[in-house]
Amino acid sequence: MSVAANLNIRSAVPADSASIFALVCELADYENLQGEVDAKPEEIAAALFGKEPRVFCDIAEWNGEAAGFSVWFVNFSTFRGRHGLYVEDLFVRPEFRGKGIGKALMARLAQRCVEDKLARFEWAVLDWNAPSIEFYKSIGAKVMDEWKICRLTGKALHDFAARTQT
Repeated sequence: MSVAANLNIRSAVPADSASIFALVCELADYENLQGEVDAKPEEIAAALFGKEPRVFCDIAEWNGEAAGFSVWFVNFSTFRGRHGLYVEDLFVRPEFRGKGIGKALMARLAQRCVEDKLARFEWAVLDWNAPSIEFYKSIGAKVMDEWKICRLTGKALHDFAARTQT
């Protein structure tokens, strides 16, 4: 059987909610970030399948079993004057790695960018994740070391918001 016969990538549907949440938790385990997950399954489902979703998910199935996923949203580049696509999460379960599933998920998103004339296709990768960095380089991605991600969350976010109220 060919890889294509075993692999199906599709847009997630509400019935996938439990599987998506399980994948999120597995990704957190892989990245040693279990303590960062405070989302609830129903919050993920509401974000993906609510009335006007602003985040989207593709599911990769291998022989009908959920093997991985990508979660993405549309962002905007003022320099390019057009929208882009940002991948929040991309994960393939360990037992399914090496089958081209990650590449297929990324290719689907790249095709969406081209079809929708989006300016950019971006994501972040943890600096210790050498296998992913090498994979991204192998598909032609430039790792932009000069950019650092900044984040306000939790108490720091609330404290800053309270300090700057006018």
